Amino acid sequence: MDLDRVLQFVARVLTLLLVIPIHESAHALVARWFGDDTAERAGRISLNPMDHFDPIGTILMILTGFGWAKPVPINPVRMKKFRAGIALTALAGPVSNILAAFVGALAYAIVLCTETGYEASTSSAITPMSCVILLIRYFFSVNIGLAVFNMIPLPPLDGYNVLSYFTSAKVDRWFHQHQREVSMAFFIVIISINFLPSWINPLYYARSFIGDLLWTCVKWIPKLRWGY
Repeated sequence: MDLDRVLQFVARVLTLLLVIPIHESAHALVARWFGDDTAERAGRISLNPMDHFDPIGTILMILTGFGWAKPVPINPVRMKKFRAGIALTALAGPVSNILAAFVGALAYAIVLCTETGYEASTSSAITPMSCVILLIRYFFSVNIGLAVFNMIPLPPLDGYNVLSYFTSAKVDRWFHQHQREVSMAFFIVIISINFLPSWINPLYYARSFIGDLLWTCVKWIPKLRWGY
């Protein structure tokens, strides 16, 4: 394994240590705002990665890019607004990742304003600054990928709980009664998406759209320094 691959692996691990706690803590925090302190009492409003990682899910995320964290425990009965509470608690995770990705884009734009940052971004040489840039890029892309992936409207992903706000109890019962079929559909969708070429992959277009939008918001910053 060459040095470049080692650095990418380290950047991916460090990114997961940062990203997963943000996502899971956002779920727990919004649930608390709606009156359910179940996750808070379980210690899930925390940026400590060890409070959120599932051993098997974490290993899979590091090795394959697909995995899971420990589910955030919630008790919808304790929420002030049942359906809205569930939906917004679920939405909080992806939204937190989009906000974190924006912070990553902002950090990258600021780094490009420095002499060493600009040189590192245009060179293939491995330097301390190039390692920082690599970490920022991973942080940016992983946050966007996690947000988009979790908005797929199938259980157990956040997108399903967001969608449930707009559906009826009858739909909820149908999903509950057909858990096996839904789980099979979930795995088929995930596997299919991984094999789809980018030009017909909806997740690829969603990631690209969000990434381009966030970069558009900050790309004017380096122009103030370099004028390009």
